[in-house]
Amino acid sequence: MKRRALTAAMGMGCLLAVALPGAAAAQSGPAGNWPNKPIRMIVPFPAGSFTDTVARVLSDRLTKSLGQPVVVENKAGANGLIGVGEAARSAPDGYTLLVTNSSSVTINPHIYKKASYKARDLAPVTLVLEAPFILVTNPEWSQKHAVATVPDLVRYASQNPGKISYGSAGPGNIAHLSFAMLNNRAKISTTHVPYKSAAQAEMAVISGELDTAFDTWTALPQIKSGKLKPIAVSSTRRMTQLPDVPTVEEAGLKPFNSTFWIGLLAPAGTPQPIIQKLHAATRGVLDDEKGKAALSQQGDVVMIDPENFAKRVEKEEVSWDAVIQKEGITLD
Repeated sequence: MKRRALTAAMGMGCLLAVALPGAAAAQSGPAGNWPNKPIRMIVPFPAGSFTDTVARVLSDRLTKSLGQPVVVENKAGANGLIGVGEAARSAPDGYTLLVTNSSSVTINPHIYKKASYKARDLAPVTLVLEAPFILVTNPEWSQKHAVATVPDLVRYASQNPGKISYGSAGPGNIAHLSFAMLNNRAKISTTHVPYKSAAQAEMAVISGELDTAFDTWTALPQIKSGKLKPIAVSSTRRMTQLPDVPTVEEAGLKPFNSTFWIGLLAPAGTPQPIIQKLHAATRGVLDDEKGKAALSQQGDVVMIDPENFAKRVEKEEVSWDAVIQKEGITLD
């Protein structure tokens, strides 16, 4: 009896010896027991900014999906350089994420001499949303100077070189480069006033501190209330929300196409199983009516997969670098 029991136990031990290594490997693999502690989500812009709003929707979704707190950390400054640089230097273990806009990834490394990172230092997880800019003006200023269209703006700027002031979320921001493109296409001169965020630039236009700006979708409520006047959108097609507002191209400046995106990224080298798990968890926001509605107020929700997101980053790097070289813009 004892001998048979011992033999059976030895046989079971052999089976366990064969089975356990595989099971142990599954648990110790890159995404096997990830995450088992809180995750930080760096946002390189201030709390309450456009990017921060998107990040908080994603952090809430990921916290529910992954079973660990995903804590937003605002690391604002230098038009995103500080926060993105910190994320790029972080350990690629899945415990540091980055939610940022396209200009901080595809433009900053080409325009800032002090940029401490390149796009290749980041691993795209998912593109979350994209949107065109809305060229808005202060309504009183528009009425006073008869500026209701892009041709009107070009006419006034031609007659008053350097007198029109426009704002953006910082030097080298896509909104800044978009206006620089408009200046060069129309052969006009205007004055750029940088702010710490797009929200601050928007408030400056509303107050009359600025004349105009390429604003984000956050301007829609202000447009509806009459606090901002829209005169064009920066994409090649009109916005559904503003069907009567023409594109810049329709106004006669061709070619002109400037859109931006918000995306989720991680430090380069983050294991692919974790990247894929993050992508799947983030896509879950599409099944969350409240979360999806919140994102839809900021732009078109797209949720592009890691591979195609990486291709888009690479393509935009090339196109924006060409614009930067043509405009001759470099920043310290």
